[in-house]
Amino acid sequence: MTTIFAAIVVLGILIFVHELGHFLVAKRVGVDVLKFSLGFGPKVVGWRGKTTHYVISAIPLGGFVKMLGEEDGAEVPPADFARSFAGQSVGARAAIVVAGAGFNLLCAFLAFVVSFAIFGAGQLSDRPQVGRVIEGKPAQAAGLQEGDLVVAIDGKPIASWQELSEAVRASGGKRLELAVERARTGEKETVYVLPEMVPDRNMYGEELGKTWVIGIGRPVEVEPVGLLSAVGLGAYQTYFWVKMTVVTLGKLVAGSISARDLGGPVLIVQAAGQQAERGIDYLIRFLAIVSVNLAVLNLLPIPILDGGHLLFLALEKARGRPLKLRHRELAQTVGLVILVALMIFVTFNDVARIVQG
Repeated sequence: MTTIFAAIVVLGILIFVHELGHFLVAKRVGVDVLKFSLGFGPKVVGWRGKTTHYVISAIPLGGFVKMLGEEDGAEVPPADFARSFAGQSVGARAAIVVAGAGFNLLCAFLAFVVSFAIFGAGQLSDRPQVGRVIEGKPAQAAGLQEGDLVVAIDGKPIASWQELSEAVRASGGKRLELAVERARTGEKETVYVLPEMVPDRNMYGEELGKTWVIGIGRPVEVEPVGLLSAVGLGAYQTYFWVKMTVVTLGKLVAGSISARDLGGPVLIVQAAGQQAERGIDYLIRFLAIVSVNLAVLNLLPIPILDGGHLLFLALEKARGRPLKLRHRELAQTVGLVILVALMIFVTFNDVARIVQG
Protein backbone atom coordinates (compact mmCIF):
# COMPACT_ATOMS: atom_id res chain seq x y z
CA MET A 1 0.00 0.00 0.00
CA THR A 2 2.90 2.36 0.75
CA THR A 3 4.34 1.73 -2.72
CA ILE A 4 1.03 2.32 -4.49
CA PHE A 5 0.22 5.43 -2.47
CA ALA A 6 3.70 6.92 -2.99
CA ALA A 7 3.53 6.26 -6.73
CA ILE A 8 0.09 7.85 -7.04
CA VAL A 9 1.27 10.93 -5.11
CA VAL A 10 4.43 11.33 -7.22
CA LEU A 11 2.74 10.75 -10.58
CA GLY A 12 -0.28 12.84 -9.60
CA ILE A 13 1.86 15.84 -8.63
CA LEU A 14 4.02 15.63 -11.76
CA ILE A 15 1.07 15.26 -14.12
CA PHE A 16 -0.82 18.09 -12.42
CA VAL A 17 2.19 20.43 -12.54
CA HIS A 18 2.85 19.65 -16.21
CA GLU A 19 -0.72 20.26 -17.31
CA LEU A 20 -0.99 23.31 -15.03
CA GLY A 21 1.88 24.85 -17.00
CA HIS A 22 -0.01 24.44 -20.28
CA PHE A 23 -3.23 25.67 -18.66
CA LEU A 24 -1.89 28.83 -17.04
CA VAL A 25 0.09 30.02 -20.06
CA ALA A 26 -2.84 29.29 -22.38
CA LYS A 27 -5.09 31.38 -20.14
CA ARG A 28 -2.43 34.10 -19.93
CA VAL A 29 -2.27 34.56 -23.72
CA GLY A 30 -6.07 34.50 -24.01
CA VAL A 31 -6.81 30.96 -25.19
CA ASP A 32 -10.02 29.27 -24.03
CA VAL A 33 -9.26 25.98 -22.25
CA LEU A 34 -12.18 23.59 -22.75
CA LYS A 35 -11.00 20.71 -20.56
CA PHE A 36 -8.36 20.10 -17.88
CA SER A 37 -8.02 16.38 -17.16
CA LEU A 38 -5.86 14.51 -14.69
CA GLY A 39 -5.74 10.89 -15.82
CA PHE A 40 -7.40 9.01 -18.64
CA GLY A 41 -10.40 6.74 -18.95
CA PRO A 42 -13.68 6.94 -17.03
CA LYS A 43 -14.37 10.14 -15.11
CA VAL A 44 -14.16 9.80 -11.33
CA VAL A 45 -15.13 13.35 -10.48
CA GLY A 46 -15.55 16.57 -12.43
CA TRP A 47 -16.86 20.11 -12.23
CA ARG A 48 -17.37 22.98 -14.64
CA GLY A 49 -15.82 26.42 -14.42
CA LYS A 50 -16.64 29.43 -16.54
CA THR A 51 -15.09 28.00 -19.71
CA THR A 52 -13.26 24.87 -18.51
CA HIS A 53 -14.45 21.39 -17.58
CA TYR A 54 -12.15 20.03 -14.82
CA VAL A 55 -11.93 16.23 -14.61
CA ILE A 56 -10.13 13.61 -12.54
CA SER A 57 -10.18 10.26 -14.35
CA ALA A 58 -9.59 6.68 -13.26
CA ILE A 59 -6.20 5.92 -14.86
CA PRO A 60 -3.50 8.15 -13.27
CA LEU A 61 -0.90 7.69 -16.02
CA GLY A 62 -1.19 11.05 -17.74
CA GLY A 63 -3.40 14.01 -18.36
CA PHE A 64 -4.22 16.64 -20.91
CA VAL A 65 -5.39 20.20 -21.49
CA LYS A 66 -7.82 20.60 -24.38
CA MET A 67 -7.85 24.09 -25.90
CA LEU A 68 -10.21 25.69 -28.38
CA GLY A 69 -8.89 25.17 -31.90
CA GLU A 70 -6.00 22.97 -30.81
CA GLU A 71 -6.91 19.85 -32.78
CA ASP A 72 -5.80 19.67 -36.40
CA GLY A 73 -8.67 20.39 -38.74
CA ALA A 74 -10.98 21.61 -35.97
CA GLU A 75 -13.37 24.30 -37.14
CA VAL A 76 -13.55 27.40 -34.98
CA PRO A 77 -16.30 29.99 -35.46
CA PRO A 78 -14.81 33.29 -36.72
CA ALA A 79 -16.07 35.11 -33.62
CA ASP A 80 -14.06 32.73 -31.38
CA PHE A 81 -10.90 32.48 -33.49
CA ALA A 82 -8.98 35.09 -31.47
CA ARG A 83 -9.51 32.96 -28.33
CA SER A 84 -8.38 29.72 -29.99
CA PHE A 85 -4.99 28.03 -29.96
CA ALA A 86 -4.82 28.22 -33.75
CA GLY A 87 -5.49 31.96 -33.61
CA GLN A 88 -2.30 32.73 -31.67
CA SER A 89 1.11 33.65 -33.00
CA VAL A 90 3.81 30.98 -33.36
CA GLY A 91 5.58 32.43 -30.33
CA ALA A 92 2.47 32.31 -28.16
CA ARG A 93 1.71 28.73 -29.19
CA ALA A 94 5.33 27.72 -28.51
CA ALA A 95 5.10 29.28 -25.04
CA ILE A 96 1.98 27.23 -24.28
CA VAL A 97 3.65 24.03 -25.51
CA VAL A 98 6.92 24.50 -23.63
CA ALA A 99 5.20 25.57 -20.40
CA GLY A 100 4.51 21.97 -19.36
CA ALA A 101 8.18 21.04 -19.30
CA GLY A 102 9.04 24.42 -17.83
CA PHE A 103 6.71 23.87 -14.89
CA ASN A 104 8.19 20.40 -14.33
CA LEU A 105 11.65 21.95 -14.07
CA LEU A 106 10.27 24.57 -11.69
CA CYS A 107 8.66 21.79 -9.64
CA ALA A 108 11.99 19.95 -9.46
CA PHE A 109 13.80 23.10 -8.34
CA LEU A 110 11.24 23.83 -5.61
CA ALA A 111 11.25 20.21 -4.43
CA PHE A 112 15.05 20.26 -4.10
CA VAL A 113 14.92 23.59 -2.23
CA VAL A 114 12.27 22.31 0.20
CA SER A 115 14.23 19.10 0.78
CA PHE A 116 17.50 20.92 1.49
CA ALA A 117 15.86 23.62 3.62
CA ILE A 118 13.97 21.14 5.81
CA PHE A 119 16.20 18.06 5.90
CA GLY A 120 19.65 19.53 5.18
CA ALA A 121 22.28 18.64 2.59
CA GLY A 122 24.16 15.37 2.60
CA GLN A 123 27.91 15.07 2.13
CA LEU A 124 29.63 11.75 1.44
CA SER A 125 31.63 10.68 4.48
CA ASP A 126 35.05 9.02 4.31
CA ARG A 127 34.42 6.94 7.43
CA PRO A 128 34.58 3.15 6.83
CA GLN A 129 30.98 2.86 7.94
CA VAL A 130 27.99 1.07 6.48
CA GLY A 131 25.76 3.82 5.06
CA ARG A 132 23.10 1.39 3.93
CA VAL A 133 22.73 -2.33 3.29
CA ILE A 134 21.54 -3.31 -0.19
CA GLU A 135 18.84 -5.94 -0.15
CA GLY A 136 19.81 -9.36 -1.44
CA LYS A 137 23.56 -8.68 -1.39
CA PRO A 138 26.31 -10.48 0.63
CA ALA A 139 26.44 -7.80 3.35
CA GLN A 140 22.80 -8.41 4.21
CA ALA A 141 23.32 -12.18 4.28
CA ALA A 142 26.32 -11.70 6.61
CA GLY A 143 24.29 -9.59 9.04
CA LEU A 144 25.90 -6.20 8.50
CA GLN A 145 23.66 -3.32 9.58
CA GLU A 146 23.42 0.36 8.78
CA GLY A 147 25.82 2.35 10.95
CA ASP A 148 28.24 -0.52 11.61
CA LEU A 149 31.87 0.64 11.57
CA VAL A 150 34.43 -1.57 9.79
CA VAL A 151 37.69 -1.29 11.73
CA ALA A 152 39.71 -4.05 10.02
CA ILE A 153 39.59 -6.48 7.09
CA ASP A 154 41.56 -9.75 7.34
CA GLY A 155 43.44 -8.26 10.27
CA LYS A 156 44.49 -5.09 8.43
CA PRO A 157 43.24 -1.85 10.05
CA ILE A 158 40.78 0.17 7.95
CA ALA A 159 40.73 3.95 8.48
CA SER A 160 38.70 5.27 5.53
CA TRP A 161 35.95 4.40 3.07
CA GLN A 162 38.53 4.32 0.27
CA GLU A 163 40.56 1.69 2.10
CA LEU A 164 37.38 -0.34 2.72
CA SER A 165 36.36 -0.11 -0.95
CA GLU A 166 39.83 -1.02 -2.23
CA ALA A 167 40.04 -4.03 0.08
CA VAL A 168 36.73 -5.41 -1.20
CA ARG A 169 37.61 -4.75 -4.85
CA ALA A 170 40.99 -6.45 -4.44
CA SER A 171 39.50 -9.50 -2.70
CA GLY A 172 39.29 -11.60 -5.87
CA GLY A 173 36.09 -13.06 -4.50
CA LYS A 174 37.63 -14.75 -1.46
CA ARG A 175 35.83 -14.62 1.87
CA LEU A 176 36.66 -11.53 3.92
CA GLU A 177 36.94 -11.34 7.67
CA LEU A 178 35.56 -8.00 8.88
CA ALA A 179 36.17 -6.65 12.36
CA VAL A 180 33.06 -4.58 12.99
CA GLU A 181 32.00 -2.18 15.72
CA ARG A 182 28.24 -2.49 15.98
CA ALA A 183 26.27 0.75 15.71
CA ARG A 184 23.57 -0.28 18.17
CA THR A 185 25.67 -1.76 20.97
CA GLY A 186 29.21 -0.52 20.36
CA GLU A 187 30.43 -4.11 20.73
CA LYS A 188 33.12 -5.50 18.44
CA GLU A 189 32.25 -8.56 16.37
CA THR A 190 33.76 -10.57 13.54
CA VAL A 191 31.69 -10.87 10.38
CA TYR A 192 32.52 -13.04 7.35
CA VAL A 193 31.42 -11.80 3.92
CA LEU A 194 31.80 -13.43 0.49
CA PRO A 195 32.10 -10.66 -2.17
CA GLU A 196 30.02 -10.83 -5.33
CA MET A 197 31.17 -9.90 -8.84
CA VAL A 198 29.03 -7.29 -10.60
CA PRO A 199 29.40 -4.93 -13.58
CA ASP A 200 31.47 -1.84 -12.73
CA ARG A 201 29.53 1.17 -14.02
CA ASN A 202 30.18 4.89 -14.15
CA MET A 203 27.64 7.56 -13.19
CA TYR A 204 25.93 7.27 -16.59
CA GLY A 205 25.49 3.52 -16.36
CA GLU A 206 28.24 2.63 -18.85
CA GLU A 207 29.89 -0.69 -18.06
CA LEU A 208 33.63 -0.29 -17.46
CA GLY A 209 34.34 -3.91 -16.56
CA LYS A 210 33.70 -6.14 -13.56
CA THR A 211 34.32 -5.56 -9.87
CA TRP A 212 33.80 -7.19 -6.48
CA VAL A 213 31.26 -5.77 -4.03
CA ILE A 214 29.60 -6.77 -0.76
CA GLY A 215 26.50 -4.56 -1.16
CA ILE A 216 26.88 -1.59 1.15
CA GLY A 217 26.43 2.11 0.45
CA ARG A 218 28.79 4.90 1.43
CA PRO A 219 27.76 6.84 4.56
CA VAL A 220 26.30 10.32 4.19
CA GLU A 221 26.65 13.07 6.76
CA VAL A 222 23.74 15.51 6.74
CA GLU A 223 24.33 19.15 7.63
CA PRO A 224 21.65 21.86 8.03
CA VAL A 225 21.67 24.65 5.45
CA GLY A 226 20.06 28.08 5.32
CA LEU A 227 17.36 29.07 2.88
CA LEU A 228 19.75 30.93 0.56
CA SER A 229 22.07 27.93 0.41
CA ALA A 230 19.07 25.65 -0.19
CA VAL A 231 18.06 27.78 -3.18
CA GLY A 232 21.58 27.56 -4.61
CA LEU A 233 21.77 23.81 -4.05
CA GLY A 234 18.31 23.39 -5.57
CA ALA A 235 19.34 25.27 -8.71
CA TYR A 236 22.55 23.24 -9.04
CA GLN A 237 20.78 19.90 -8.52
CA THR A 238 18.17 20.80 -11.15
CA TYR A 239 20.94 21.69 -13.62
CA PHE A 240 22.89 18.54 -12.71
CA TRP A 241 19.95 16.20 -13.35
CA VAL A 242 19.03 17.96 -16.61
CA LYS A 243 22.62 17.42 -17.77
CA MET A 244 22.59 13.80 -16.56
CA THR A 245 19.36 13.06 -18.41
CA VAL A 246 20.51 14.68 -21.67
CA VAL A 247 23.93 12.99 -21.61
CA THR A 248 22.37 9.63 -20.77
CA LEU A 249 19.95 9.93 -23.69
CA GLY A 250 22.87 10.75 -25.96
CA LYS A 251 24.77 7.68 -24.77
CA LEU A 252 21.69 5.52 -25.33
CA VAL A 253 21.45 6.75 -28.91
CA ALA A 254 25.20 6.20 -29.40
CA GLY A 255 24.85 2.66 -28.02
CA SER A 256 27.32 3.04 -25.14
CA ILE A 257 24.48 2.34 -22.68
CA SER A 258 22.20 -0.66 -23.18
CA ALA A 259 18.53 0.06 -23.84
CA ARG A 260 17.79 -2.81 -21.45
CA ASP A 261 18.66 -0.45 -18.61
CA LEU A 262 15.62 1.70 -19.43
CA GLY A 263 12.76 1.61 -16.96
CA GLY A 264 9.06 2.39 -17.24
CA PRO A 265 6.00 2.84 -15.06
CA VAL A 266 6.55 -0.35 -13.07
CA LEU A 267 10.08 0.75 -12.13
CA ILE A 268 8.81 4.20 -11.13
CA VAL A 269 6.17 2.63 -8.89
CA GLN A 270 8.76 0.35 -7.26
CA ALA A 271 11.26 3.17 -6.78
CA ALA A 272 8.62 5.49 -5.31
CA GLY A 273 7.76 2.87 -2.70
CA GLN A 274 11.41 2.27 -1.85
CA GLN A 275 12.11 5.98 -1.42
CA ALA A 276 8.98 6.46 0.68
CA GLU A 277 10.15 3.71 3.03
CA ARG A 278 13.55 5.43 3.42
CA GLY A 279 11.88 8.72 4.38
CA ILE A 280 9.91 11.71 3.12
CA ASP A 281 13.15 13.54 2.23
CA TYR A 282 14.15 10.73 -0.14
CA LEU A 283 10.68 10.73 -1.70
CA ILE A 284 10.79 14.50 -2.30
CA ARG A 285 14.17 14.25 -4.03
CA PHE A 286 12.94 11.28 -6.07
CA LEU A 287 9.96 13.37 -7.18
CA ALA A 288 12.37 16.15 -8.24
CA ILE A 289 14.54 13.78 -10.29
CA VAL A 290 11.55 12.19 -12.06
CA SER A 291 10.18 15.69 -12.74
CA VAL A 292 13.43 16.63 -14.50
CA ASN A 293 13.29 13.41 -16.54
CA LEU A 294 9.68 14.11 -17.52
CA ALA A 295 10.57 17.64 -18.64
CA VAL A 296 13.50 16.55 -20.80
CA LEU A 297 11.71 13.57 -22.34
CA ASN A 298 8.68 15.69 -23.20
CA LEU A 299 10.90 18.05 -25.18
CA LEU A 300 12.26 15.31 -27.44
CA PRO A 301 11.37 16.10 -31.09
CA ILE A 302 8.96 13.18 -31.39
CA PRO A 303 5.52 13.94 -32.84
CA ILE A 304 2.77 13.67 -30.17
CA LEU A 305 5.20 14.90 -27.48
CA ASP A 306 5.60 18.59 -26.66
CA GLY A 307 8.95 18.56 -28.46
CA GLY A 308 7.23 17.33 -31.60
CA HIS A 309 4.76 20.22 -31.45
CA LEU A 310 7.67 22.63 -31.03
CA LEU A 311 9.31 21.11 -34.10
CA PHE A 312 6.14 21.70 -36.13
CA LEU A 313 6.01 25.30 -34.91
CA ALA A 314 9.68 25.84 -35.80
CA LEU A 315 9.02 24.54 -39.32
CA GLU A 316 5.98 26.78 -39.59
CA LYS A 317 8.04 29.78 -38.56
CA ALA A 318 10.80 28.92 -41.06
CA ARG A 319 8.40 28.22 -43.96
CA GLY A 320 5.98 31.02 -43.21
CA ARG A 321 3.09 28.56 -43.19
CA PRO A 322 2.19 25.35 -41.29
CA LEU A 323 2.82 21.87 -42.63
CA LYS A 324 -0.05 20.31 -44.53
CA LEU A 325 -2.64 18.61 -42.33
CA ARG A 326 -2.04 15.15 -43.80
CA HIS A 327 1.69 15.46 -43.13
CA ARG A 328 1.08 16.42 -39.51
CA GLU A 329 -1.40 13.57 -39.06
CA LEU A 330 1.09 11.09 -40.54
CA ALA A 331 3.83 12.35 -38.23
CA GLN A 332 1.51 12.09 -35.22
CA THR A 333 0.70 8.49 -36.14
CA VAL A 334 4.38 7.62 -36.43
CA GLY A 335 5.05 9.31 -33.08
CA LEU A 336 2.24 7.34 -31.43
CA VAL A 337 3.64 4.07 -32.77
CA ILE A 338 7.10 4.96 -31.44
CA LEU A 339 5.73 5.79 -27.98
CA VAL A 340 3.59 2.64 -27.78
CA ALA A 341 6.56 0.50 -28.84
CA LEU A 342 8.80 2.23 -26.30
CA MET A 343 6.21 1.75 -23.55
CA ILE A 344 5.94 -1.97 -24.34
CA PHE A 345 9.74 -2.27 -24.36
CA VAL A 346 10.35 -0.54 -21.01
CA THR A 347 7.48 -2.46 -19.40
CA PHE A 348 9.07 -5.69 -20.63
CA ASN A 349 12.35 -4.53 -19.06
CA ASP A 350 10.56 -3.83 -15.77
CA VAL A 351 8.89 -7.24 -15.71
CA ALA A 352 12.18 -8.96 -16.61
CA ARG A 353 13.90 -7.27 -13.65
CA ILE A 354 11.18 -8.51 -11.30
CA VAL A 355 11.38 -12.07 -12.67
CA GLN A 356 15.18 -12.13 -12.47
CA GLY A 357 15.09 -10.68 -8.97
